[in-house]
Amino acid sequence: MSKLITRASSINRALDQVGDKWCLLILQEVFWGINSFNEMLAATGVSKGVLADRLKWLQAVDCLHKKAEDGGKRMRYHLTRKSVELYDCALMAIAWERRFFNTRELDEVGLHHRNCGHAFQPQLRCRACGDEVRVWDVSYKPGPGATRDQRDKKVRRRSSLSVQEVPSGRSLYKNLINIVGDRWTANVIALAFHGLTRFDQFHQELPVATNILSDRLRFLVEEGIFQQIAYQRRPVRYEYRLTARGEALYPWFLTLLQWGDKWCSPDGSGRPMHLTHEPCGKRLVGQVQCSACGGVLRAHEVEFELGQARSA
Repeated sequence: MSKLITRASSINRALDQVGDKWCLLILQEVFWGINSFNEMLAATGVSKGVLADRLKWLQAVDCLHKKAEDGGKRMRYHLTRKSVELYDCALMAIAWERRFFNTRELDEVGLHHRNCGHAFQPQLRCRACGDEVRVWDVSYKPGPGATRDQRDKKVRRRSSLSVQEVPSGRSLYKNLINIVGDRWTANVIALAFHGLTRFDQFHQELPVATNILSDRLRFLVEEGIFQQIAYQRRPVRYEYRLTARGEALYPWFLTLLQWGDKWCSPDGSGRPMHLTHEPCGKRLVGQVQCSACGGVLRAHEVEFELGQARSA
């Protein structure tokens, strides 16, 4: 099996496991309580073959486990300890979606923190100083796991040559999934958080064909994540700079990075990267907190309210 050699990155490793948009949709539904095959089929609009493939994959990477229920007549899929800890990503996805889009399904959902009894908006804050984490307040240096990864090309099978829309069906953060649910697109955004802005810089870091990279950059401009700014006239060359909408994706990526640090190291060598929160000078550990009481949000302490119905 041929290999791709890339700089070690917890975001890359996490995207290899759950970064496909169908995987993100399935995990969203299981968080919501939809956990049988037919229920997922109806909720996501995905084909039977794709759903079966992704459920098999998520079991293989220990993000779902299957259990016979209803007297053995129906198989249901449940979150594992590993996938429950993607809850921070789900909350930051909701926060981003609400800020930039009006989505009927999401507008009907209320988030309630059991510990304080109030409705809340999730906020990503530095554990050391309590300030909100902003993209340009973070610096990076190599960590103990700063090596290079060898990854099978077959992992890339879920990245198509073109970006496709999430099919019709309920999705609390459909727009985010459409953007980050393609690995090349998500990788380009992650590199932009490190200050990369030019085509040749992205191409140097990513083992991707130039036509695919051009397609992803064009898509990100169309989606309002990047703005295109000419830095050279003859011939015309562009920089791709993050917009406010693009910068606001940082909390989702940071929670994904922290999940990848914990769950996706292939050899236990440690974090590939150290992050420092420059305002306080401490190692950055992001915590998703309740806007009402400041408490750290945990999956079993949050309730979703849809109209008159409320569920954990």
